[in-house]
Amino acid sequence: MKFDMDYIAHHNELSEANPYYKLFITIILLIVTLALDNLYFDIFMFILFSIIILGVAKINIRSYIKFLTIPMAFLIITCLFLIFFFGSGKVIYQTGFFGIVVTDDSWHYGLYTFFRVLGCFPILGFLALTTPIAKIFHCLETLKVPKIVIEIGLLMYNTIFIFLNEIDVMQKAQKTRLGYNSYWNSLQCLGSLVSNIFLRSLEKSETLQNSLDSRGYDGELPVYIPPKEE
Repeated sequence: MKFDMDYIAHHNELSEANPYYKLFITIILLIVTLALDNLYFDIFMFILFSIIILGVAKINIRSYIKFLTIPMAFLIITCLFLIFFFGSGKVIYQTGFFGIVVTDDSWHYGLYTFFRVLGCFPILGFLALTTPIAKIFHCLETLKVPKIVIEIGLLMYNTIFIFLNEIDVMQKAQKTRLGYNSYWNSLQCLGSLVSNIFLRSLEKSETLQNSLDSRGYDGELPVYIPPKEE
């Protein structure tokens, strides 16, 4: 399942909109969403920005779902841990398994955490899917964000997509060798993928460092500056 976020950011109806406006809107609404802790407001933000991403920016719904898939999986796992292993108060559900219970406090905590983070997903997606990363980093540099923060963000962004590309290549190689054709075979392929991806990522990271050094990297990465409109 390949997902080219950089291509999407360059090819949508809002890619040429002022990046400063999009950055400020994203930051302000993220702060408001996290501070309010209001379930209805979280749902409203999710619906509103999903409509903006799909209806105004004209981004394909399959691409949007792919963007949400991985963080959504981590969110669900995290909230399940909050519900079953944290909180105190009145017990509202007993699992009957090793004394694990759901309390009123843990249910409230997990539920509101889920919707609070859910409300932030499309707000971040609004910025990430409609604004090329080079413009975002240029905005941050203009706003006097420390260069080390921008460089770390740039290297992380590049490394994440190297990592995802390696996963895609390895999965395709496994499928051509009749991988994932049964339940047990899928587990074996997944285990092999996880064990090898770390070594491949280290190899790619070393290649990236060698590429930087061969191009005269002196500890500071240049940031794209868009040409001034005449």
